[in-house]
Amino acid sequence: MAILETNRLTKAFGKITVVDSLDLSIEEGEIFALIGPNGAGKTTTIKMLTTLLPPTSGSASIGGFDLKTQTEKIRRMIGYVPQMISVDGSLTGYENLMLFAKLYDIPSSERKHRIEESLHFMGLDAYGKALLQSYSGGMLRRLEIAQATLHRPKVLFLDEPTVGLDPIGRSVVWEHIIDLQKQYSSTIVLTTHLMDEADKLCDRIALMSRGRLAVVGTPEELKKSVGGSAKTLEDVFIHYAQENLSDSDENLHAISQERKTARRLG
Repeated sequence: MAILETNRLTKAFGKITVVDSLDLSIEEGEIFALIGPNGAGKTTTIKMLTTLLPPTSGSASIGGFDLKTQTEKIRRMIGYVPQMISVDGSLTGYENLMLFAKLYDIPSSERKHRIEESLHFMGLDAYGKALLQSYSGGMLRRLEIAQATLHRPKVLFLDEPTVGLDPIGRSVVWEHIIDLQKQYSSTIVLTTHLMDEADKLCDRIALMSRGRLAVVGTPEELKKSVGGSAKTLEDVFIHYAQENLSDSDENLHAISQERKTARRLG
């Protein structure tokens, strides 16, 4: 059963179309990745699906709610961890979570228990009262995930969740994400540039190139589409995402627009 669907979802900035007629169907409970080169439109897609950017045209629904007309209902059933640091460095881990518990309208009688549960689940029990200045990159990422899942969302969006982390940090973060998905049956939608990560962890993968959906399937299906099981997701990436030199100026402009938008929205 699909929990997220898009129909010709499109986003343009002026004359530049960053996401072009995107059709996706994501099943409830699966881990689904968006991959593709820089400027492909992955982050812009996530921004639209998390209601942070209005679509230019097309439609989408999450949990049966319309993206354009029922944004508040969608916001209450999703969690979002952006690329940029989203926690307050002047606060402790516990204080950051308490702030979000209030924003999510978690009843005051449940907040303390829910926060302690989240800290424990993400392996941060001993650091709840510590200022974030003492946190490692992996710990910050785990705190952001704890923060985004306090209200137990049906769909969790992760925009490059392990960017900048070392292999140990990546492994720990993903261990907790997998446990989270199993415990709450959450659907996870992520972007990543790490093909080994997508191959190992994702049920299905969609590759975008120049704002369009190039191919979608399981890791094995994608490998078979470019020559068989001996191929890797890197081979799939190169095959479907290779860009003509004549398009370089347009792609550079699209990347610039996407980054400016991301900085403006935080």
